[in-house]
Amino acid sequence: MKPTVNDIARVAKVSLATVDRVLNARPGVRQTTVDKVHRAIADLGYVRDTAAANLARGRIYRFLFIMPANTTEFLTLLEDHITEQSAVLVRERTQVVCQRVPAFDPMALAEAISRVDPSEVDGVAVFGPETPSVRDSIAGLRANGVVVVSLVSDIPSSDRNNYVGIDNVAAGRTAGQLMGRFVGPGPGDILVVTGSMLARDHLERRLGFDEVMARDFPQLRVLPSLEGRDDADLIERLLPQALGQSDNIRGIYSSAAGNTGLVRHFEKSGGTSPVTIAHELTPLSRAALGSGLFDAVISQDTGHLIRSAIRIMRANSDRAPINLAQERIRIDVYLKENLPPDPAAKEGGLQ
Repeated sequence: MKPTVNDIARVAKVSLATVDRVLNARPGVRQTTVDKVHRAIADLGYVRDTAAANLARGRIYRFLFIMPANTTEFLTLLEDHITEQSAVLVRERTQVVCQRVPAFDPMALAEAISRVDPSEVDGVAVFGPETPSVRDSIAGLRANGVVVVSLVSDIPSSDRNNYVGIDNVAAGRTAGQLMGRFVGPGPGDILVVTGSMLARDHLERRLGFDEVMARDFPQLRVLPSLEGRDDADLIERLLPQALGQSDNIRGIYSSAAGNTGLVRHFEKSGGTSPVTIAHELTPLSRAALGSGLFDAVISQDTGHLIRSAIRIMRANSDRAPINLAQERIRIDVYLKENLPPDPAAKEGGLQ
């Protein structure tokens, strides 16, 4: 027979109420007693049925996603998946909501995190810059028992529980290899279009890109980053001057998700674009691949990102193990030749 809480109480020589407090990490139990209960759990091989326990207690998981308030298609896809999971997980007693804060504004992000009520939220997924104010606000949440995961862009210097996203340095290295091989022999300049060098994911991609370009393709000079803050209008205005700084730009690395301004520029100019490597498979980048405007897109599964963040927040809330293999977010590389079926086109065909 499987061991029960009664067996734990008997072996640890404590009351059932004490066992319940230890299992649910409630205060009011001396550390020596907590240790005795955990020893009894280990000796008995007790495995808790968390789902049954939560159902019996009427527990509801409450998770919050704090996201940048810009209009890139990548963020729209993420929010669509949050909305989808919010509907799906109602049956699993899980509430999922999304809050937007000004993009690339660490003070606004820190204030939003600080305003989270620990009595109302079990876990928070944070997509934003890594600054002292953000780190301090995360520390405050963690001190009050709230699970925190960083999403897409890591905040490793903080007290966050886990990071959910691709290895951005490896993504930048991948972009570098693609760029160097697609451009081919001969000297030339490479323009990097990014969101903000204050964003860790953008910075890490640039670091990985520079590493490969300097090591494997020294004949190509990488120009200073054009910071467009994922603002399509701003990028479109700045591009002519950025492209004009060299008469031999052979490639563009769009290291963030704000590709709209880049596409607009080349569509309006009517000219051919240099080799272009972009990030995130969205309707816009899919079309740019199909037309030959983009040569490759490095992407991550937005649905997997959101589902993984929710699973990890829930596991941390339950003090349960995390399946790291399941939660690893892959770096996907798409060319015109290997594009997956367009979900929007499929849905349209069914109507």
